[in-house]
Amino acid sequence: MIVDCGVYAGGLRRPGEADVRRAVEVAVAERGFVWIGLSQPTAEEFDALQRQLRLPQLAVEDAVKAHQRPKLERYDDLTFAVVKPARYVDHDEVVKIGELAIFLGRDFILTVRHGDTEVPAQVRRDLEADPELLAHGPAAVLYRCLDLVVDEYLSIVDSIGVDVDQIEDQVFGGVPGEHAERIYKLKREVLEFRRAVVPLVTPVLQLVEGTVPGVGPDAQAYFRDVHDHLLRAADAIEGYDDLLSNVLQAELAQVTVEQNRVSVRQNEDMRKISAWAAIALVPTAIAGIYGMNFEHMPELETRYGYFVVLAVIVAACVGLHALFRRNDWL
Repeated sequence: MIVDCGVYAGGLRRPGEADVRRAVEVAVAERGFVWIGLSQPTAEEFDALQRQLRLPQLAVEDAVKAHQRPKLERYDDLTFAVVKPARYVDHDEVVKIGELAIFLGRDFILTVRHGDTEVPAQVRRDLEADPELLAHGPAAVLYRCLDLVVDEYLSIVDSIGVDVDQIEDQVFGGVPGEHAERIYKLKREVLEFRRAVVPLVTPVLQLVEGTVPGVGPDAQAYFRDVHDHLLRAADAIEGYDDLLSNVLQAELAQVTVEQNRVSVRQNEDMRKISAWAAIALVPTAIAGIYGMNFEHMPELETRYGYFVVLAVIVAACVGLHALFRRNDWL
C-alpha cells in the first residue's frame, strides 16, 4: 500500500524512509512536512492513516473508491484534490487515464494513485533535486503534480491534433475507405479526455486566487502558469471535439452521396435490362404463339406468312428500341 514515506525540512529530505506512525511528529519538530505515497489502498489499509491524520471520511471514501471527477474540496485546514493523469497510446489512438488523489495538510501531504501513472514518483525525484522549490512545503508537491499532469495534457493534445489532421486529409482528400469508425472512436477518446481536463480548470483557478488553505502567496505564481497551460489544453480539446463532429458529418454526407450514385447507376442498369427484356419479349411471344401445336391455324397456310412474321418482329423490336432510346432508357 505505502510506496514511499519521507520527511522533508529546509528543502531537503531527511535520510532514509520514515516510520509512518512517527513521521508527522518528526516533520513538526523539524518544521518541515511528511509526504506519504500510497498506491490503490483498501479502506482497511487506509484506516490507520485516516485516524492519525484526521482525514475527512467523505474524502477518504473518494480516494479509496476512485473514479471521481477532477475537483478540489476544502475541509477546515485540509485540502483534498483529485486530478486525472493521462497518456496517449498513439498506435491505438487511445487515451489512458489514471487518477491521483491528494490530501494537502499544514505539515503533511498524502498522495493516493490509481491506475498506471508515474506522476508521484517523477514529482518526488524532481523536487528532491530542487531544494528551492521543495522549500515551499506541501504546496510545492501539489504544484509539481499538477504541472506534470497538465504538461502531459498538452502533449496529448498535440498527438490528437496529428491524428485529426490525418483524418481530415483522408476524408477531404478522396482517400478510399470507410473512415466513420475511426472518427467516432477518436471522438469518443476526446470526450473521455475532456472529462479529465475541463473540470480541473476551476480548482486550479482557486489555487491561483489564493483561496486554498496551505497555498501561500509565494506559491500562487506557480499555479498561474499551470492554469494558463490548462486553459490552452481545454480550448484545444473543445476545438477538436467540434472539428471531429464536422468531419464525421462530412464523411456521412460523402457516404450518402456515394450511395445515391450507386443507386442511380443501379436504376440506370435496371432500365436498360428492362428495355432489352421488353424488346426480347416480342419475338419470344410471337414464337410462342406459333410454337403451339394446334392443327387449325390459318396463318400456317399463308404463302408469305413466315416473312410477314419476321417483318413484324423486326419492326416491333426496332420501334421499341427507338422508343426506349428517346426516353433515355438505352
